[in-house]
Amino acid sequence: MKITSAEFIISAVGPQQYPKDRLPEIALVGRSNVGKSSLINKMLSRKAIARTSSRPGKTQTLNYFKVNNQMYFVDFPGYGYAKVSKSIKSTWGSMIDTYLSKREELKFVVQLVDIRHAPSKDDVSMYEYCKELGIPTIVVATKGDKISRGRWLQHLKVIRQTLNFQSTDALIVFSTEMGQGRDELWGEILRRLKGKQESPEESAHILEGNE
Repeated sequence: MKITSAEFIISAVGPQQYPKDRLPEIALVGRSNVGKSSLINKMLSRKAIARTSSRPGKTQTLNYFKVNNQMYFVDFPGYGYAKVSKSIKSTWGSMIDTYLSKREELKFVVQLVDIRHAPSKDDVSMYEYCKELGIPTIVVATKGDKISRGRWLQHLKVIRQTLNFQSTDALIVFSTEMGQGRDELWGEILRRLKGKQESPEESAHILEGNE
């Protein structure tokens, strides 16, 4: 995927601030420090379009990034950070629920999990909620460079089992350090936006993170 333009548009806190141009939207969700900002920067071929932070829970809005004037990446607040106040968590919950359940432009969710660990209760809750709403999901196992390639399938199996992973979704290994998964993720994003169906062989290729 060649990125010809990528720009930050708005930090939105409610529907009144969402873009009005009806472009398809892809929501990126995950725990704090799972690597969402780094993934966005890698996917958009920009060094710092999304700000990485050493302070988890900093993102408290839906951050819109317009890509090639064709779609939006919508960066969600990181969930599961204990030090964020209950009032902020409540606000996030309402904002996220409204967006996921009512935003017509939302096409699917990209959910990030850390490949090194079994998905957390928050990860499972988010995945289950997307399934309840009927939202297609691409699960991205980040930090693939932190474990050996030979252990990927073992860890992916744990992720599938813990999430009760649905076969209609996709699971991709990603590493910003290695560049692993960028082309696979873009391929899956574009395929889903175009409404194409992959063959069983292509599906296995995506699920196993093969090159």
